Amino acid sequence: MKKLINSADTVLEESLDGLAAAHADILLLGAERKFVRRRTLKPGKVALISGGGSGHEPLHAGFVGLGMLDAACPGQVFTSPTPDQMIEAAEVVDTGAGVLFIVKNYEGDVMNFTMAAEMAGREVASVVTNDDVAVEKSTYTTGRRGVAGTLIVEKMVGAAAETGMPLAALKALGDEVNRRTRSMGVALSPCTVPAAGRPNFTLADDEMEMGVGIHGEPGRRRVPLASADAIAAEMLDAILKDLAPSKGSEVLLLVNGFGATPLIELYLMVNAAKRILDRAGITVTRFLTGSYVTSLDMAGVSITVSVLDRKATTLWDAPVQTAALRWGV
Repeated sequence: MKKLINSADTVLEESLDGLAAAHADILLLGAERKFVRRRTLKPGKVALISGGGSGHEPLHAGFVGLGMLDAACPGQVFTSPTPDQMIEAAEVVDTGAGVLFIVKNYEGDVMNFTMAAEMAGREVASVVTNDDVAVEKSTYTTGRRGVAGTLIVEKMVGAAAETGMPLAALKALGDEVNRRTRSMGVALSPCTVPAAGRPNFTLADDEMEMGVGIHGEPGRRRVPLASADAIAAEMLDAILKDLAPSKGSEVLLLVNGFGATPLIELYLMVNAAKRILDRAGITVTRFLTGSYVTSLDMAGVSITVSVLDRKATTLWDAPVQTAALRWGV
């Protein structure tokens, strides 16, 4: 295992210290590094809190700031945060309008965020994301996994929260955005968890895992390596069959790297995906390309399609200033 670390035991703490130092204008670390919080809170705004196991950076801490999250709670690598983290984050960032949890559909995350909501002693609502169309059930999940579409929910709900939208309306919006969003991924290589020191699954040089999860969970099947066009076609066939957008729909296309995929390949996948969507009569009006919901050092890509209307487009275009996303400010 070759990694830029000092000790497998201190990876998360040292990384969080670096994040806070590099983006001190935007965010602060909470006590004992239990959460990352927005430096400047907006009084009277619903507080948005998300989190999950580390190893998916910049999700979630990289999306703390203006127009997105008020706090993010990082667990150890691929391990859910504990309820006390969310409770303490809520105490700090709730300015009186309530708290919305945005939770990826993994059993540990859902259980711990639910416990935190019950114990927080304040008004809390939750949105659970489950945008992955690859499998109906997988390791760590009951039902579909929440993956890169979580970013889209956080961005649009975050923009709406900045306008003063109340808690119930924000939850309804988050659920709506989740329903209009679908994702699927493929792995070309496994990832290595620092504490384990070895890859968490194996792939032959000529194999790929179609429908892989962001923790390396099995997908639909293991198949021979194919061309980028063929990979994009299979993923988008599954996405479009499930999402069923009408011809003429406008969509956001997110092409997301898993951590070890270079941008030259991601933009090639953008080109492949756009051509497929064009032929299907679907117009891509917004793009996001890069490694935003990763799996440590996994090589691979996910494609996310989110159906847009005027409201969703306005929310996507709204100003954002976080460590990982900045525009309009």
